Amino acid sequence: MSLMPFAPSRPLSIGVELELQLLGCNDYNLAPSAPEILRRVAKRTHPGEIKPEMTRSMIEINTSVQQDYTGLVTELRALRDVVSDAGRFLNVAVAGGGTHPFQHWSEQKISDAPRFHYLSELYGYLAKQFTIFGQHVHLGCPGPDEALHLMHMLSRYIPHFIALSASSPFVQGHDTGFASARLNSVFSFPLSGRAPFVLRWNDFEKFFAKMAGTGVVESMKDFYWDIRPKPEFGTIEVRVCDTPLTVEIAAAIACYIQAMSRYIMVEQRMAPEEDDYLVYTFNRFQACRFGLEGVFIDPRTHQQRSIREDIMEMLEHISDHARELRAVEAMERIREILIVGNGTSWQRRAYANEHNLADVMQLQAELWMGN
Repeated sequence: MSLMPFAPSRPLSIGVELELQLLGCNDYNLAPSAPEILRRVAKRTHPGEIKPEMTRSMIEINTSVQQDYTGLVTELRALRDVVSDAGRFLNVAVAGGGTHPFQHWSEQKISDAPRFHYLSELYGYLAKQFTIFGQHVHLGCPGPDEALHLMHMLSRYIPHFIALSASSPFVQGHDTGFASARLNSVFSFPLSGRAPFVLRWNDFEKFFAKMAGTGVVESMKDFYWDIRPKPEFGTIEVRVCDTPLTVEIAAAIACYIQAMSRYIMVEQRMAPEEDDYLVYTFNRFQACRFGLEGVFIDPRTHQQRSIREDIMEMLEHISDHARELRAVEAMERIREILIVGNGTSWQRRAYANEHNLADVMQLQAELWMGN
């Protein structure tokens, strides 16, 4: 089986996928309401796509291809409103966040689609434990070699994306101590982690052919890498973010990645190196465990600083690029996260005030739905 050709796309175009929680309004536990929500939204005209996900307590919204923050956040708000209106009609709340704080995986029901049933057969209970909620960001690339270059250069900044979006401290009724506990579930899958260090598309095609020849993979969907190429779209896909608590933050993080990508393409002339991954796992863990307070080690200079400090410096580097991309408002939202905290900070503050995770989820749903 061969890899799909790398499709043409507009460089630095962006698209966002968000996995959302469906909650019963009596107890704010997850509710298997996706089929009813999807039937309801099918009657409405809306941009983008609204689709089922692994289990019936989650759905996914996908934007169309966008160029800037205004277009992206406008479409995300429209999708949010369509889903939220369907939820209100069905007495179902909709929320962001990377994990549900007290659901039990054994109670989840697999969505009725051939791929989801296949994954359930393959991965067993891990499929139901995959009732977690992430944001994926697609970036248009001028060509396949450029896509691989950008993929490896962006990998240095994976801790930024994890820490900014982190919104999953609670699992099974307990505070895990992690800013992003969601990613611990992703680690369980055999094809997770980082992509192989391959810099030319013809070499990547050879790698894919070898993997397909083993029978382990059939398409790029079978790789759960932190960043992966999506040749059918002509993009790379950043996959480490928790679903943020609002669409505005989701759009801002996507545009932060977009502006950083322009900075890499235009200003950074250095080539990726295998040694860039020496501290990859350490930095990634620090972001998951401690969020913005995590330690970040520069793989080339070995300098240590907090992830917050590294993001602050990056915002200075990319400010001109953000202006060119009409993303100044998005960068202000990123700066706000550095000051007031990420979704995990909000959730812990809410729990400290409410002392009840169901009440936290009610507030979280109201925040997402714009109530």
